[in-house]
Amino acid sequence: MLFRSHFVLIRLHALLLLSLLAIFNTSVSAQEQDVIPSDAEPPPIKSLSKDERSRLAASKDVKERTKLTLELMDARVKVAEQYLPQDQLELVFRELGGFHALVLDALEYLASSDTNKKKQLDNFKRFELGLRTFTHRLELIRREMPPQREYYVRLLLREMREARAKAVEPLFGEIKGGDELPQPE
Repeated sequence: MLFRSHFVLIRLHALLLLSLLAIFNTSVSAQEQDVIPSDAEPPPIKSLSKDERSRLAASKDVKERTKLTLELMDARVKVAEQYLPQDQLELVFRELGGFHALVLDALEYLASSDTNKKKQLDNFKRFELGLRTFTHRLELIRREMPPQREYYVRLLLREMREARAKAVEPLFGEIKGGDELPQPE
């Protein structure tokens, strides 16, 4: 009987040790992902061009502006994809910064537009569905980037996931005007 209780005690200690190692390993790997590499290039400036700004301001309603934003985002990614094989990485970065600015602008605009609630929800859905199409393309760009520039594209992909979550939230609950939008780090 003593032998059996000793054996159970040893198994419990081994299980506890393995659990602690698994938890420690998971937390260390999560922390490693958030560490900015020492040789990482600074992120691009997130700004809209004057033309984009004026075209967005000229949009008549939320639906039109959402569609225009998705078109402008697509144009930015297409240009970045064209610069990539030519190794014009600075220009790729500039286009991705503009793309990032369009994502943040669209979320801010959709959250602040207080027109018909059903129309607003339709546009959040339209925007989220549009964002999905860019994830694969951005992942392909990330794979082609050198390690110094790859970190920002990883960050952009993470913020795209957060933006999609923000765009879906109103479909399942209340839209709060004071909700925080994902801000760049």
